[in-house]
Order: sequence, then C-alpha cells, then structure tokens
Amino acid sequence: MSKGEPKYKRIMLKLSGEALMGKQEFGIDRNVQEAIADEIGAIRELGVEVAIVIGGGNIFRGVSGVTSGMDRVTADHMGMLATVINSLSLQDSLERRGIFTRVISAIEMRAIAEPYIRRRAIRHLEKKRVIIFSAGTGNPFFTTDTAAALRASEIKAEIIFKATQVDGVYDSDPKKNPDAEKFDKISYIDVIEKNLRVMDLTAVSLCRENGTDILVFNIGEKGNIIKACMGEKIGTLITNK
Repeated sequence: MSKGEPKYKRIMLKLSGEALMGKQEFGIDRNVQEAIADEIGAIRELGVEVAIVIGGGNIFRGVSGVTSGMDRVTADHMGMLATVINSLSLQDSLERRGIFTRVISAIEMRAIAEPYIRRRAIRHLEKKRVIIFSAGTGNPFFTTDTAAALRASEIKAEIIFKATQVDGVYDSDPKKNPDAEKFDKISYIDVIEKNLRVMDLTAVSLCRENGTDILVFNIGEKGNIIKACMGEKIGTLITNK
C-alpha cells in the first residue's frame, strides 16, 4: 500500500447512538456529530465507499423499555425509529458538506427514507454516495450490531469499523479494572469463548461465518476513522486470519 492510499475500498461504519451524545445524557451533540461528519467526508475524499449503521440508544433503548414492563416487540420497534432519527440527523450534516447521502430503512417509510433493496444500495456506493442503513434489520429481537454485520455481508464490505467509547477490546471492563489487558488482535473463537462483550453473539457469528473483519476503536479520538481506513494500527482487530 503506497503512502496516502487507503487500505480498504468499502467499509461499514458502526456507530452507537451513545457516540452521538458526547457528554450529554440524551440526544445528539451537534458538535460531536459534525466532527464525525468531517471524518466521513475525509475518507470519502480518499475514495473509500462508506456504509453506516447507527444505533438509537441516545434516544431510546429497547432493552430499557422491556425492563420497565413494555412489550419487547413494541420496545424494539421504538428503538428502530430512534435509529431513523439519528440517521436523518447525520444525513443532514453530511449533505451540508456536499456529500450525497441516502438513508435506507429496513421498515418502509418512503416519505423520508428509501426501502432496502440490496442492488440499489450497492449502486449508491458505486456512485460514491454514502449510505446510512436505519431501522436495524427491520425485525425485533435483533440489535443494530447484527444489522451492521448482516448489511456488511450483503454489500460485501471489507471490514466493519465498530466505533465505540473505548479504544479496543479488553479481557475485562477497563473502567472497572485498571489492570485490564487490551488485545491488539483477537480471533472470533476467542471473543466467543472468553465471552467478550464486543458485539452480540449473533453479529459475531455472522462476521465469523462470512469472513468479515471487525476493527474496534475509540470514536472520541479525532482522526481515528481516517487512521483505520489507512490501515494504521489502532484499536483491536477481530479476525479469522
């Protein structure tokens, strides 16, 4: 790979809803979102094709609804709608930068988002548009991590960038254990056997079966998305290789 040439041509960027909150307790921190949009714009300038899945935990978490007595299917549908709100907000930031963006929803809502059609989504990428997959898989009982793994496989993304609030995968919670060990590279088998809470097991299994690598890194550190695209050693790489 020559200097200045990205390592990946097509990536799936998985953002948690919490990543958009910044230091707020709820909602979207516009400054944080604008910074993320800047980095997405920068990797687009490098020629990288970008697909995105955003969670909805900054607005509503289906799990929290269930714990308060809500029906699981209803709670998950509300969580899916929260991801659409986040997707539309990020689309606005990207399009104000002149980046053509399409929000694609797994639940039909044609007035604000395109329905998911695999071939059309791939065509958007080929035309250098950023695509944002919203509403998860369209089904309850599945997380947005699973949606990211599924869509990444369908569009043949080379890697999933899981942008989180920690700088990689540890053998225990680094916030609770100051001696937690960080992995630079780890296999899917080890993630499953050690029960590491990187993604839910459905998402991990999908990635393992389809040979899709995952790079886990800290979204809060400026420039990390660009570094990841360039193949610099940051975060933790989860791979079969």
